[in-house]
Amino acid sequence: MTAPTIRTVTVPDHYLLEELSPAPAGITLAVWDFTSEPSGADLEDVDVAVLPYMARGNFSKQLQSAPALKLVQTQSTGYEGVPAMAGDGVAVCSAAGVHAAATAEMAVGLAIASLRGIDVAVLNQRKRVWKPERFPGLADRKVLLLGIGGIGEEIAKRLDAFEVELTRVGRTARTDQRGQVHGSDELLELAAGHDVLIIITPLSESTRGLVGRDVLAALPDGALVVNVARGPVVDSDALTAEVVSGRLHAAIDVFDPEPLPADHSLWSAENAIITPHNGGNTGAFLPRIVRLLRRQLEAFAAGREPVNLVVPGPWEAGRADG
Repeated sequence: MTAPTIRTVTVPDHYLLEELSPAPAGITLAVWDFTSEPSGADLEDVDVAVLPYMARGNFSKQLQSAPALKLVQTQSTGYEGVPAMAGDGVAVCSAAGVHAAATAEMAVGLAIASLRGIDVAVLNQRKRVWKPERFPGLADRKVLLLGIGGIGEEIAKRLDAFEVELTRVGRTARTDQRGQVHGSDELLELAAGHDVLIIITPLSESTRGLVGRDVLAALPDGALVVNVARGPVVDSDALTAEVVSGRLHAAIDVFDPEPLPADHSLWSAENAIITPHNGGNTGAFLPRIVRLLRRQLEAFAAGREPVNLVVPGPWEAGRADG
């Protein structure tokens, strides 16, 4: 199998440049923050570009102005929109695995905060009100986990300790090492029998709006919706209506649109917890992304296929040959 030759790799900031230096023999590292020309390399020589973390801009112009570009590396698990920005024939690698533990923490943390009334306690604290209440709690809840990839598995592991009744939903029905996986075509039927819906499925054309008005309406009164995936997986208007009415609770780290507009009615909903897309943004991120990027650099230097290759680009031919 013949791998593309990689000589010049850009990172978006000097922190990553310092952490990854010295690069393996044959690899030149440079900084390209996408606001100006690369520093330390010529644009026409860039083979691989690492995107900024939590980048919201459209980098099509910059990426497609690099004539030798072979691969774009994200610092996020999701990569929606990146293949179009990179252009035809350019590979894309995600940062799958880097954010798994942190995002799983966020999912379980949001669920506990809502189900144990921690959000209510914080508001009462500010008012200096001592008001004991009984909340549902997480133990013995029927939890529906939508998404069983790397982060979904980490969420499931953490839920093991909370004595929940867990039902998992993937793209298709099957059995794995944990047992039964239901298909997404069963989601509507399953929703009616669960107290908590945790969403961690990737955003794609097949999952956009997957948690729609009908699924939300099928959830029992008082059910909790936790979204740590991507906002467009859920029908935002339908979720807002259900939460503002008081029928459902929501604990969301993502929404559509982002950022949530200042005048949006969810801000004032007493049964909603909103965090600003912080799922993977913890102290664990930097050392983990550095380890991933080092692994990628070593693969480039050795002529191996990089990990997390979600769009093969020039590696496609090598796969066919192998």
